[in-house]
Amino acid sequence: MKNNNNTNNNNNNNTKLILLHPYILKQGNSNRLWLLAFVSFFTVAFLLTLIYTRDSTTTTAAAAASSAAIPTAGFSGGGGSPLPNTVINTLLHYASRSNDTFKMSFGELKPIADVLRKCSPPCNLLVFGLTHETLLWKALNHNGRTVFIDENRYYAAYYEQLHPEIDAYDVQYTTKASETRELIALARDQIRNECRPVQNLLFSDCRLGLNDLPNHVYDVDWDVILVDGPRGDWADAPGRIQPIFTAGVLARSKKGGNPKTHVFVHDFRKGLERVCGDEFLCRENLVESSDLLGHYVVERMDQNSFQFCRNQTVVSTSSSS
Repeated sequence: MKNNNNTNNNNNNNTKLILLHPYILKQGNSNRLWLLAFVSFFTVAFLLTLIYTRDSTTTTAAAAASSAAIPTAGFSGGGGSPLPNTVINTLLHYASRSNDTFKMSFGELKPIADVLRKCSPPCNLLVFGLTHETLLWKALNHNGRTVFIDENRYYAAYYEQLHPEIDAYDVQYTTKASETRELIALARDQIRNECRPVQNLLFSDCRLGLNDLPNHVYDVDWDVILVDGPRGDWADAPGRIQPIFTAGVLARSKKGGNPKTHVFVHDFRKGLERVCGDEFLCRENLVESSDLLGHYVVERMDQNSFQFCRNQTVVSTSSSS
């Protein structure tokens, strides 16, 4: 009986050892599993970080390249070099040789191109009228700001859609070519008030001034202004008295930049354009003229000035075409 008891005791002890052994193995496997999970987690995290960093760098580089390739609408910085004379002459040659009925001749294009070439960058160019030469003006002033104003809102929107680099705005003209005599008389009557030569037209009620352009147009010190629109071939056409008056006021009201502004008036042989030019841009400022182009250089004036010209011209609008 005692031997049986001893045997039983030995069996019990062996049983205890067998029960403890699997636990020890299980505990070791658990530690290895935790270690494996820990290493796997950090491996996956490192790979994700590497992939995200590479994609982010690629995206940033692509965005920077896109920004460099696409300039701000209507304006590119003045850091670029000027166009070579051979390129300018080539552009003028092909623009003047176009079959378009309303194109400018080489003799009309050249004075404007010469002024733009000599204009210190960034040059500010304001053009009234979307014409055959629109892309030419944008190209010649490639280091500056170029803004176009047209009376046809649908054409302005279409042109911007067709050429996204063009900055064009529409304006509603409120005058008629047949009213030129009365409008000049009105401006003279209100020259010390609403129609004075130095003012911010954005807040003006002068009938000759354009006050519905985008606000930033009035804040720019324009170096060159070209009046090549709207049409004035018939009595009820808007005529160009409003853009000519507006150009004269913008030139005299500059706050900074070059104190002189070059103002070109196209279709100068027409009686009304020449009369309005002499009235608001002044004959003493006319430096060059041909049958179709008048070139004025208008200087900045003191805000207390109330006279456009030193020698006021006599209004004569006998020619209406």
